[in-house]
Amino acid sequence: MPNSSELSKATQIKEFLDAKVEQYNRPDFIKNDPISIPHLFSKKQDIEIMGFWAATLAWGQRVTIINKCKELIALMDGAPYDFIINHEEPDLARLLKFKHRTFNDIDTLYFISFFTHHYSNHESLEDAFIPPDGNYSPFRGLGGFRSYFFSLDDSPHRTKKHVSSPSQKSTCKRLNMFLRWMVRKDNNGVDFGIWHRIKPADLIMPCDLHVDRVARKLNLISRKQTDWQTAVELTERLKDFDPKDPVKYDFALFGLGIEERWGLEGILPKI
Repeated sequence: MPNSSELSKATQIKEFLDAKVEQYNRPDFIKNDPISIPHLFSKKQDIEIMGFWAATLAWGQRVTIINKCKELIALMDGAPYDFIINHEEPDLARLLKFKHRTFNDIDTLYFISFFTHHYSNHESLEDAFIPPDGNYSPFRGLGGFRSYFFSLDDSPHRTKKHVSSPSQKSTCKRLNMFLRWMVRKDNNGVDFGIWHRIKPADLIMPCDLHVDRVARKLNLISRKQTDWQTAVELTERLKDFDPKDPVKYDFALFGLGIEERWGLEGILPKI
């Protein structure tokens, strides 16, 4: 049973983070973040495809990530879903020039193969995360997605490093970020909320270096290493503040880590 001092600290942290969510979870956030890429589209499948691709390529400077995603969109004639469904073999040649850090042409062509296969059988990418029995949990959903993603006969070994799984003890930051974009819905217009079988309460925090650093300063993480269990621990702590939508605090923790990293000590509440 927490004592009054612990309750006071928890209340203080919740109020602080709620204020930061309100500050960062607004349309102004979109333009400088990779989520701006799926916001270029209105068709559900285009949002899913480019949301997944933007999340996958989300390492390095955000302006570079955004520019590389726009380059990829242009190579697919500005219509990713139409290109994936209707392309012919010669059309793929133009994609051989695409590269972002360690993501190269082999990876690009396999992503196209997977999306072609999936959308030939399903209307939404959400189906790829739902276990056969329909009972979604983060560990099963993300692990099952990776197995399915690499189930095609031509899946290259090198591409597997770009899609993680909880069974690898990865935080699965990029997948969790993509799921946040697709699943969360509020009135602020940043996240899309176009998926309905996975619930916001099922999401796990996208735990990158910025989020991890701020969360540790707020004593929201006790685990020494940063892995899948760390992301789960952080999510469970945040459920104390909002059990139905814990991942909304990604805006606060990430925003603090990126925008205010030089003055963090003077901004965080004294706990």
